[in-house]
Amino acid sequence: MTSFKPRQIVESIEVLSEPERRRRRSVQERVSIVHETMEPGATVSAVARRHGVNPNQVFAWRKQYQDGSLAAVKAGEAVVPASQLAAAMKEIRELQRLLGKKTQEAEILKEAVEYGRSKNWIARSPLLPGDDQ
Repeated sequence: MTSFKPRQIVESIEVLSEPERRRRRSVQERVSIVHETMEPGATVSAVARRHGVNPNQVFAWRKQYQDGSLAAVKAGEAVVPASQLAAAMKEIRELQRLLGKKTQEAEILKEAVEYGRSKNWIARSPLLPGDDQ
């Protein structure tokens, strides 16, 4: 008869004392865990179990990492959704276009006033720039 020895599985358990109930991970730890999940053959569940983290949390960190917001938090910058950034960039381009258009209109009007003055079509008026002489 062969004796059967059951395999013992030993897992480390981290006990947190009150009042803090959850472990706070640094950005470096989060990035390290995310990198582990991207190694060939690694699964998010196995990596999460090894580090004592809920797999959903690791998936959230992976998404933040892919969006670049995990690194932004590391740099101390505010995180803005990509849709808000795209909308702001579109608005900036539109405002720049309008500013260019208005600047061009102002230059054309200045040239028209100068031309009108040279032909004496426009009388001197204190309301026009340069007429306060």
